[in-house]
Amino acid sequence: MLRTRQVFLIAALCLLLGSSTVQAHHGITTKFDPARTVTLHGRVSRIDWAFPHAHIFMLVANGSSELPWYVELESPQLLELNGWTESSLQVGTLITVNGLRARDDSRQVWGNSVVVDASGAALFTVPIPSLLASIATDNTSPTPRWPDGKPRLGAPPGKAGYWVPATNVLMEDGSNVPMQANGQLLNLTDAARVAPLQTWALRLYEARQRNFLRSDPTYLECRPPAGPRKFLDAYGIQLLEDKALQRIFVIAGGGNHDWHLIYTDGRALDSEAFQLDVGNLLYYGRNTAHWEGDSLVIESEGYTERFWLPGGLPHSEYMHVTERLTRANYGTLNYQLTINDPATYTRPWSASWTLKWLEGNDPPEHYCQDNRL
Repeated sequence: MLRTRQVFLIAALCLLLGSSTVQAHHGITTKFDPARTVTLHGRVSRIDWAFPHAHIFMLVANGSSELPWYVELESPQLLELNGWTESSLQVGTLITVNGLRARDDSRQVWGNSVVVDASGAALFTVPIPSLLASIATDNTSPTPRWPDGKPRLGAPPGKAGYWVPATNVLMEDGSNVPMQANGQLLNLTDAARVAPLQTWALRLYEARQRNFLRSDPTYLECRPPAGPRKFLDAYGIQLLEDKALQRIFVIAGGGNHDWHLIYTDGRALDSEAFQLDVGNLLYYGRNTAHWEGDSLVIESEGYTERFWLPGGLPHSEYMHVTERLTRANYGTLNYQLTINDPATYTRPWSASWTLKWLEGNDPPEHYCQDNRL
C-alpha cells in the first residue's frame, strides 16, 4: 500500500511538472537564455540526483585541458517516472548535451537533450502533459454539501482530492497581459497594465521583471507561497474544513506543505482571539471567513512584506485581501480576489480564475530546497 501511494504521488507530481519547469521552480528563463543554445561533448564526472533538480557534472575538452560544465535537468521524481534513475548514466560515459546557456555566462546549461555517444540513446526525456491537462473535470455532478446545506470545499466522505489552479499568473481582470507561466512578462512595456501600481511600486515591479524574477524569496529562500499566491501554486491546494472548531485548514501543495487556518467562528481580524498573532506580520496573515449564500468570503490582513505576490508584484503591510470561493459544481471552484493596499496601488483591484478538482489523493510531496549551482 505504501509503495502504491508513493507511485501515485510521484506520478501526480510528474504530471504537474512535465509541461513546463516554470511551474515547479524558477522559470527556466530566469537562469537560462532561450536565445543562446549550446552543444557540449564530454565525459560524465558526477551525477547529482537531488531534489528539486538533478544535475550532470561533465568535463569538456578545451585544448589540452578539460573544463567542468554543469547540466541542469528536471526533478528526480519526473525523471524516475519516465524510467530514468541515478544509475542510468555512469561516470566516465561520453555524452552530447544540447541546451540553453546560463544568462550569467557561467559554464551551466539547461539540458534539453542528453545523448550517449556510444549508443546514440537519448536519456532523461520527459514527454509528460501538465497536471491540469490530465484532469477530467466533472462539471455535471452537483456540488457536494454538508448536512447543514453549505458546500463542501474539500472531498466528500470516503474520497480524497485537491484543487489545481487553471493559471499560475496574477493580473487585474481584463488586463490580458502576455506572460510566461511563472509571471514573467513577455514585454516589459506591459508592466503598467498588470495592476494599478503606484509609481514606486511600478519601478520595483519592473526591476524584478528585468532581473527575470531570480530574487523571488519564495524560491531563493523557500518562503511560503503566501497570501493569495497559494491559490496560484501549480502544486495545488487542499481545503480541510473542521466544522467542530469552526476553522478551515489551508494546505499548500508547494512550499513544504505549509498550512494555515481560516477561522469561521465570527471573530474579528484584530481581536484577542488571535492571541499572539495580533499585531504580528505573517506570511499567511490573519484570516477570518463567513458564508454569503454558497460563497465563502475570506478577509485577511497582517501580511509581512517579506514575500512577493506572483510575478514579482509588490505589496505592503497595509494590504487587505478579500477572497471569495464558490464551488460551482463538483469539479470547479471559482476564485475571486480583491487586493486593497493603499500604500502600493492607486486603488483596490480584482482578479479571478478557476481551480479544477483532482480526485484521488492529497497534493504531491513537493519540498522546497535550492540545489541550483
